[in-house]
Amino acid sequence: MLKSFEGIIDQKGRLKTFEQIQLSKPHRVIITILDETADDENINLALLSESALARDWNRPEEDEAWSHLAQIPSL
Repeated sequence: MLKSFEGIIDQKGRLKTFEQIQLSKPHRVIITILDETADDENINLALLSESALARDWNRPEEDEAWSHLAQIPSL
């Protein structure tokens, strides 16, 4: 299954994702650089809200509520 994560990559190539990524093993990735430039205000806002959103989103109730999106229809 492919998953997408949003983040910021700085001039030195350091990548910071807006959410924590936990994987069971190493995976290959593709990084797409968007044309738009992130400004400091948006970066700071995203980083400040990250922990608050993670507490809410990383609950079993949220996983259950959205589990239907992860189901693959049988062919």
